[in-house]
Amino acid sequence: MVPPDERPVRFCPYCATALEPRDDHGVTRPTCPACGHIYYRNPVPAAGVLLRAAVGLLMVRRKFEPRAGAWGLPAGFMEFGETPEACALRELFEETGIRGRLTRLFNVYAGADDPRTRAILILYVAEREGGTLAPGDDAIEAGFFPLTALPAPIAFQSHVRALEEYRAELDSSTVPTVRGSQLQRPGGAAADRARE
Repeated sequence: MVPPDERPVRFCPYCATALEPRDDHGVTRPTCPACGHIYYRNPVPAAGVLLRAAVGLLMVRRKFEPRAGAWGLPAGFMEFGETPEACALRELFEETGIRGRLTRLFNVYAGADDPRTRAILILYVAEREGGTLAPGDDAIEAGFFPLTALPAPIAFQSHVRALEEYRAELDSSTVPTVRGSQLQRPGGAAADRARE
């Protein structure tokens, strides 16, 4: 079976005319000769959180395929019209029952190992503001785990990379910037732990 992301789009979603390959600024894309619609095969945005407490980092176990039973960060695809921040907080609550507050953008990852689509994962660092821990939506289990003893397997490589980078950040007491330089956090990792 061909994954959905690999299936060719053959007809215009607006007028049902067969699409033709045409040049679009140097890239060949399926284009409708009748109405001019150009099909862009773009990645799908997703958002999630890294939420740590004294007992560890919040993780969820997947209920559905792909990778049912594997673990990941609370995250999911954005809804139409939703901001990345709203998506991250919605997914946190839906999957874990926890209400949170985003404190900063952590990083953005290109995900290429989800068979449904290519994704762009936008991750935030969050703090708990309330709620009761209970798995929900597409999570069958949710819990806090020490960073040195995270559950396995981890569902997606973007989550694996984020966990490695988060661990490294906490160990070094610095917040990396986009350009790769390092900014000293006020109080470092010890202050983060005390705040939680």
